[in-house]
Amino acid sequence: MRSDGRSSDTLRPVTFQRHFTRHAAGSVLVSFGDTKVICTACLESRVPPWLRDSGKGWVTAEYAMLPGATHERIRRDANKKGRALEISRLIGRSLRAVVDLEKLDEQMITLDCDVIQADGGTRTAAISGAYVALHDAVSQLISDGTIAESPLREECAAVSVGVVGEEVLLDLCYEEDVVAEVDMNVVMNGERQFIEIQGCAEGQPFDRAQMDAMLAHAETGIAHIIAAQKDALAHG
Repeated sequence: MRSDGRSSDTLRPVTFQRHFTRHAAGSVLVSFGDTKVICTACLESRVPPWLRDSGKGWVTAEYAMLPGATHERIRRDANKKGRALEISRLIGRSLRAVVDLEKLDEQMITLDCDVIQADGGTRTAAISGAYVALHDAVSQLISDGTIAESPLREECAAVSVGVVGEEVLLDLCYEEDVVAEVDMNVVMNGERQFIEIQGCAEGQPFDRAQMDAMLAHAETGIAHIIAAQKDALAHG
């Protein structure tokens, strides 16, 4: 039994609170248990220089942990390098994988994912919340006549899995993540196809059976997250 009473293949409570801020085209407060991330989608009628006159739009992302997100204050300049940049690129890649950029018609959508409270799985919560914010931003582009149809091909969500004490666990909280022998993040679309898998042995190497078990847990968890996304978008 885990410290919060969950079974090995159970997510923390997952919620998406849409329209969390006033001005962004899409804004969501996503919660994976005690991990909370504000995801906002901002629209611009421009694209990066290499896409000008291409007829294609662009989706990009920036990730940051606010100073009070953890027990020790995080310096703001830490969000401009290293881990934060790597996660920003991961979020952008993940979302572009479910977008038809040609249907964006040289519009750019920037997803800002700001962690206000961290308890493990911040990047996976950010990806899952950013998709909902992206969906709302696309809906605005359609409603104001900027684009003719939705460029979204599929849903996009992510979850963490790992091995702790030789047991495969889904959606690790911080106290599990810091002692995990294996740590993995999995991104999938609504067709249960893999978009990205990031994993490594933190302590002991893992075998194929453990790998298969982690991916099975991730697939189950992501199906539940996508169901929560759909429910939020239907009733928000």
